[in-house]
Amino acid sequence: MSDSTSKMKRTQPSWMPPSGSGETKLKLYNSLTRQKEEFIPQNGRRVLWYSCGPTVYDASHMGHARTYISFDILRRVMNDFFNYDVLYCMNITDIDDKIIVRARQNYLLDKYTGESRPLKTVLADIKEAMKPFTEKLEKETDPDKKVMMEKIKAKVTETLKDIEKVMSGASSEDELQKLRDNLLTNARDILSSWLDKLHGSEITDNSIFSDLPTFWEEEFHKDMESLNVLPADVLTRVSEYVPEIIDFVKKIIENGFAYESGGSVYFNTTTFDQKDDHHYAKLVPEAYGDNKALAEGEGELSVSEERLGEKKSVNDFAVWKASKPGEPSWDSPWGKGRPGWHIECSVMASCITGESMDIHTGGYDLKFPHHDNELAQSEAYFGHDSWVRYFLHSGHLTIEGCKMSKSLKNFVTIKDALASYSARQIRFLYLLHSWKDTLDYSGNTMDIAIQYEKHMNEFFLTVKDIMRKSASHGVAAFEKWTDAETSLNEKYLDKRQAVYEALCDSVDTRTTLDHIRELVTASNSYVAKAKAEKRRPNQKLLYNIASYVTQLFKVFGAISGDQSIGFPHGDAQSSDLEETVIPYLKVLADFRENVRQSAKEQKATGILKMCDDIRDNVLPNLGVRLEDHEGEPPVIKLVDRQMLLKERDEKIQAAKEAQKKIPPSEMFKSETDKYSKFDDRGLPTHDAEGNELTKSALKKLTKLFEAQEKKYKDYLQSQKDSGSGDKPAES
Repeated sequence: MSDSTSKMKRTQPSWMPPSGSGETKLKLYNSLTRQKEEFIPQNGRRVLWYSCGPTVYDASHMGHARTYISFDILRRVMNDFFNYDVLYCMNITDIDDKIIVRARQNYLLDKYTGESRPLKTVLADIKEAMKPFTEKLEKETDPDKKVMMEKIKAKVTETLKDIEKVMSGASSEDELQKLRDNLLTNARDILSSWLDKLHGSEITDNSIFSDLPTFWEEEFHKDMESLNVLPADVLTRVSEYVPEIIDFVKKIIENGFAYESGGSVYFNTTTFDQKDDHHYAKLVPEAYGDNKALAEGEGELSVSEERLGEKKSVNDFAVWKASKPGEPSWDSPWGKGRPGWHIECSVMASCITGESMDIHTGGYDLKFPHHDNELAQSEAYFGHDSWVRYFLHSGHLTIEGCKMSKSLKNFVTIKDALASYSARQIRFLYLLHSWKDTLDYSGNTMDIAIQYEKHMNEFFLTVKDIMRKSASHGVAAFEKWTDAETSLNEKYLDKRQAVYEALCDSVDTRTTLDHIRELVTASNSYVAKAKAEKRRPNQKLLYNIASYVTQLFKVFGAISGDQSIGFPHGDAQSSDLEETVIPYLKVLADFRENVRQSAKEQKATGILKMCDDIRDNVLPNLGVRLEDHEGEPPVIKLVDRQMLLKERDEKIQAAKEAQKKIPPSEMFKSETDKYSKFDDRGLPTHDAEGNELTKSALKKLTKLFEAQEKKYKDYLQSQKDSGSGDKPAES
């Protein structure tokens, strides 16, 4: 080796990789371990996911929305943020005790009300139906159910009294018919239950057991679409998997973990639990032996002394139920019967995901016994304990702090919720809470979600306005950064990292939205400071931030569409509406601003009022907010019309409330552009030019003064009555 080569090698600089922390890994809260675990799919980036779907016998409610929006957000984040290849399977339960009972009751009640019966007969029937209902009420131990049942009884009792009072005197046929209809409405639950006890077993038309779930499944899909919940990749229905369920049950029997009794087949929890490699009630071991929960899991048609006598242990549960008269049935090796509730998910999930899935999701209330029973029977079938790797459960939903329950009639349907709030606002409610914690649906929590949406929307509208006003291209688009831009960009990069870490932390959308809010607040402060310093905000930097936030909201399902910045203007309107109407609105706004400035110079108050009316009344009715900023071009923002009208009404109301607090002696003194002198009471005596006011003008001002005097006295009295600490201004 030559000296020159040796020297060259000795002086060649070495390179060391930069030091830094390792990449944050996604962790999910796993109900199986009750802690956050690093998420590791079984097969590369493929994720097999099964989610428990609804039992379709009635309208979908906000409890359903709690579950399916929460998991829709998780699914979107897994797909679109972490770039996993997710296969999402969900079931529809269309064979179930609740469906059977509801279908029979609806059928029998419709038949009853459709027949022409004398009012006296209806009264006698309802009084008879009240007897078993009252007996059940007296035995009820659940305080919430007891209160609900007492309310029903009181309403029916009151209606019966009203009818008997009317019948004792002269009354028209129309009046009696109205009372009859009212009675049947109030006594619907009592009467339908009574009719089912009498005639439910006589029903042989199996179509009524399929028509009901078919109708409500269709309604469920419509509700999910309205909430922007993505449809499942695979949808399974119990009625389509009966042969597979029978084969699954056969194998569990062959493996020694189930037994036939009375035409039904029961899972043997004792035998399963005694095996070294298995144990029953994995998710909620403390619930083992909870007879009430076990009975609810079996279904109201399957809990009887006869059925209990068929079991080897009270903890055993039905995987196949012998059908009784008035129930749908399928042929099986054990006779006519139908699937148990728990077995359906084990079979359908296994048919799609195989003997081991990555993720299983469902509502918190399904942990025991439903999901524990799923785990036991699936492990008994496959012979291993890895059927589910990660079990995720969405939190409860309460309604204004109270337990939400369809059986307690304390629920809000999705359609009712969407009549008051938008799908985006409801989704923000869920995003602002952890998916696994209890969430309260109320006016207060929805107001928080609405304010968050409004804060984000105002930011998007501000950035769009800046982009329109400084639409630079080429070299002109790249302006020199100052410390302000460097600082905001640093905040932007920090928040991107913080968002990534929050989503890695079991998809913590609550913390994520807090970071987004802080980033938007910093951006707003940057814009305000730039305007105060009479310099143009950097459009490229603001665009990057607004685009990033928009993309995150798309990932969360809060924005649909291909716009690069912000919410679409009206969910049903085309995404290019803004581009279409803004040029015309700009012409109008510029013309109005020129007229306004001219009117101010000439003190033409009438014209100024007309300009204000366009801003305050005309444009809001069209969904347009026009903001005046002295020394700057007006700002144009497309906003939801109803939101603008609500804002306008709130401003008017706030102005009225503020007006009441003004002492009459002070009400004119601030109007120095109109008046120059005042008397001892504060009434104007001379106009702005120093001319004495006419008698007619003084008379008009005196009326206004006296009216304000009355308002102010009423305000002082209200403060005194309420004991408010607010000290009114001295009169």
